[in-house]
Amino acid sequence: MAHAIRFHETGGPDVLKWEEVPVGAPGPDEVRIRHVAVGLNFADIYFRTGLYPAPLPAGLGVEASGVIEAVGSDVTHVAVGDRVTYTGSPLGAYSTERVMPADSLIKLPDEISCETAAAMTMRGLTSSYLLRRIHPLKSGDTVLLHAAAGGVGLIFSQWAKLLGITVIGTVSSEEKGEIARAHGCDHIIYYRRENVAERVRELTGGQGVPVVFDSIGKDTVAGSMASLRRRGLLVCFGTASGVPPLDAMQLAIQGSLFVTRPALADYIAEPAERAALAGELFGHVASGRIKIEINQRYALQDAVQAHRDMEAGRTTGSSVFVL
Repeated sequence: MAHAIRFHETGGPDVLKWEEVPVGAPGPDEVRIRHVAVGLNFADIYFRTGLYPAPLPAGLGVEASGVIEAVGSDVTHVAVGDRVTYTGSPLGAYSTERVMPADSLIKLPDEISCETAAAMTMRGLTSSYLLRRIHPLKSGDTVLLHAAAGGVGLIFSQWAKLLGITVIGTVSSEEKGEIARAHGCDHIIYYRRENVAERVRELTGGQGVPVVFDSIGKDTVAGSMASLRRRGLLVCFGTASGVPPLDAMQLAIQGSLFVTRPALADYIAEPAERAALAGELFGHVASGRIKIEINQRYALQDAVQAHRDMEAGRTTGSSVFVL
């Protein structure tokens, strides 16, 4: 029998349970994968609390890497023994092994370990589409990035540096500021004691930035909008503090602003685009141009503690469950 973290009701970390689960043979378009590492993402909390609805009881987690142990009759792009990674539905990555659709798998190059893959697939692909698909950023541009010491933030800042983009990053503490700066963040704003929009204006000669990347949500949206230049773009790609209220009239009043709430799934739905984004990401990581640091490792059985740490802001960079 395999094991998995499952929850039968929504709520706090204590609803997560370590259970035995059956794993059958893969269907024609499926594979059975043995996990080596599982990614821990803030979005997992949204499913656990019910912000993102899921039929109950449910598994948890959308990102993992491992080795294929069986393939269905119609699967041709991966084979038994291949090392693969994935991110996206269906839920159930918090498990020792599982059966899942084959078309969501990405083969890993030899230079990237399963632990590294589990720490970066969602965060790295998110950074990839934010920098390469959302807005035509160019060398010399300056952007504002919230949660600059988080998993996405550390990858984003390194990648932005390669593209010649200046990053103003917000963090909660001196420790996180040092981490963000070490990964390419050019300017640090301590949002608990500084006015974010005022500091952005100071750093940009009063102009503001063309794009704000905001994964926090309700607590930061006002400052994000006030940091934008005329006709700037607010990218709300996460809601760590809740869903932000948006008044369309304020978009006009504050400079004919644009807002988008993108989802990674819509940028990797097409195999060709997923391959292009993953290929660029893997190339940077394999060459050492982007470094993936795993700052927290947990046993899968310790999912409750992992979620407590994540919600309390005690984690930096990437976290993984190691099997």
